[in-house]
Amino acid sequence: MTDKPTEPVYPKLSTISTGLRCRCPRCGEGPLLKGFLTIREACPACGLNYSFADPADGPAFFGMSIVGVVGMALFMWFEFTVHPPVWVHGVVTLPLLLAACLGILRPLKGWMVSEQFVHKAAPPEWESIGKHGEGSRWR
Repeated sequence: MTDKPTEPVYPKLSTISTGLRCRCPRCGEGPLLKGFLTIREACPACGLNYSFADPADGPAFFGMSIVGVVGMALFMWFEFTVHPPVWVHGVVTLPLLLAACLGILRPLKGWMVSEQFVHKAAPPEWESIGKHGEGSRWR
């Protein structure tokens, strides 16, 4: 009888919870990011290799879309109810929009990496299944 070490069993965690807290999508304990937006190489708690994680520009796109829609609604409400001078928008509205865009990036990146882990996202692999173009009249 051999004592073969078994892999630890990790509970299924909520992608929203681990993502928004920027925690490891497998164990929920280790930090996902180092610095502001840099993904770590591996989880310090469970050792999960984060090489699968590539959210690309997704967090920026979703962040700008969310902040853009909500920000524009608040901007229009502020403009039509208060009627502030233009300089007030430069001093109040622009910094609020900038802070909102930067503040939402980390949670969105964490959420997208968690979704990639749960759905086992991988880069596409292409393979040729035939001799495309051979025998064609177009040469």
